Amino acid sequence: MQASQRSKVAPFEVMQIVDQVATMRAAGHDVISLCVGEPGGGAPAAVNELAAQLHSGHADFGYTSTAGLLETRQVLSEHYLDTYGVQIPAKNFVMTTGSSGAFQLAFLAAFDAGDVVALARPGYPAYANILRALGLEVVDLPTGAAQRFQPTVQLLEAAKKEHGRLDGLVIASPNNPTGTMFSAQELKDLASWCEANDVRLVSDEIYHGIEFVPERKGHTSWEFSRTSIVVSSFSKYWGMTGWRLGWMIVPDDLVATVDALASNLALCAPAPAQRAVVAAFEKQSLDEANERVAEFARTRAHVLEHLGSLGISEAAPADGAFYLYGRLAPEVLELFGSAGQYCQAVLEHAHVALTPGGDFDPFEGHLFIRLSFAAGYERVAEAVERVAAFLRQSLAGS
Repeated sequence: MQASQRSKVAPFEVMQIVDQVATMRAAGHDVISLCVGEPGGGAPAAVNELAAQLHSGHADFGYTSTAGLLETRQVLSEHYLDTYGVQIPAKNFVMTTGSSGAFQLAFLAAFDAGDVVALARPGYPAYANILRALGLEVVDLPTGAAQRFQPTVQLLEAAKKEHGRLDGLVIASPNNPTGTMFSAQELKDLASWCEANDVRLVSDEIYHGIEFVPERKGHTSWEFSRTSIVVSSFSKYWGMTGWRLGWMIVPDDLVATVDALASNLALCAPAPAQRAVVAAFEKQSLDEANERVAEFARTRAHVLEHLGSLGISEAAPADGAFYLYGRLAPEVLELFGSAGQYCQAVLEHAHVALTPGGDFDPFEGHLFIRLSFAAGYERVAEAVERVAAFLRQSLAGS
């Protein structure tokens, strides 16, 4: 016997680097990890305090309804009205086990095996891996600086003509790995095209709130399309990665379908997290999250000022999230051969973990690296100094 064909997806290289970092730290090395998108600091204080009260008070942590606690979904509904100016009924929210659980539900509910779904390249590899594991055909939309590393209507038109059909489009704004964002008009144009062409739009909005450019403010796809599916999470803006709580906004035609699927796949999202996150929307919690975003902005500015020191010749705009995706300079590629070999050398000799671009772009990723500045200003600044010193020594000795 052997593993199923559908299970043969590529491993996420970032997690392999994380394992290597752990091994080096266990051996006594001070490794600075800039390879994962995990903000430091953890959950807001009010969330932790409420969680402690709930646990000490023997709160009911049994199964919730499949869609989630009504109180939590109602708070999310109010959040969308306050943040985006859109009224979304609580019944359209579904609590999930992180955004990962939401993507599985979204893809199962919206698409059949054999359907064709478009993705921007470079992009988060789990989208394609989950889709392929479910028997769908993935179409890459090759983006670059000319498209600000985001899909366009023109790219969709070309893909539909080439493949004869498109059934879905997955977008992310801010994008991982590039951090680029849509303007309101760009998102509206994509949403309108999808509705006109019977293409289901799935919008990954997990990094909303972590934004640096006023004209690229985060917009939810539900401002423009009530047939789209929104996926988001408490992991990034609120720093609650390990709590494993996300949510979907589900269009009316899929509410019953998603409920039936979720009741079979997960029963419900984690009940303790659902009860505690209502405190995430208190002013104190939002202030804490925004202070963290200000720290990200400071760190981002430092990284952008030192691209050359990192061996980067050009970089994506990084409008939001906490990533920088940069193309390695020709002399760096000539010396090391590829982004993967460069990152391995930096990890071994400078003790800084970076991510090569191959996970995000199987065609040109060997020319790019992704750097996460979620570790905080001091550690990122030290990492930049380490890499700069290593690179100077390497280039001088070549």
